[in-house]
Amino acid sequence: MRRLMLLRHAKTETDAPSGRDQDRRLDDRGHKDAAEIGDWMASHPPFPEAVLVSHAVRARQTWDIAWETMKDRVAAPQVEVLPELYAADPAHILESIRTATIPADPRQLLLVGHNPGMHEIALMLTGGGDPAAAKALADNLPTSGLAIFDFDVKDWGDVAYRHGRLVLFVSPRLLRS
Repeated sequence: MRRLMLLRHAKTETDAPSGRDQDRRLDDRGHKDAAEIGDWMASHPPFPEAVLVSHAVRARQTWDIAWETMKDRVAAPQVEVLPELYAADPAHILESIRTATIPADPRQLLLVGHNPGMHEIALMLTGGGDPAAAKALADNLPTSGLAIFDFDVKDWGDVAYRHGRLVLFVSPRLLRS
């Protein structure tokens, strides 16, 4: 069994001072939401053994803030920053999942990335699971949204579209309601 967690970066400023999209930073709500989703993850095992993070500032900040809230409660995962996750389409995201090797053979993997690719891959991986979660995820993977999937496979290389069981979908907004 493999568990995949897809986390969209938290809410960001509209424009970066540099003018480059990948330099956009989290805004005040983004900081709060990233901490809230990190707190939630630390209270709901299993925890990621490996984390793949887009190189964009907002994705790295989301992970760093989430980890700050988790670090005293869970074992430290191996973290790798992957430039190819920035603006990745579902095929590239799936390839990153299939080739995840840090640590050697992680059972729980977290990806921190961007829409539309993260939302699209979440929809494409869903092959069953919680109908309420699927309905909530259908329209959008919002900022700080976390989709959790289980795959009945022995190796990440066997993860395929429509073979994931959507276990849960959560976001700070859903946690507050």
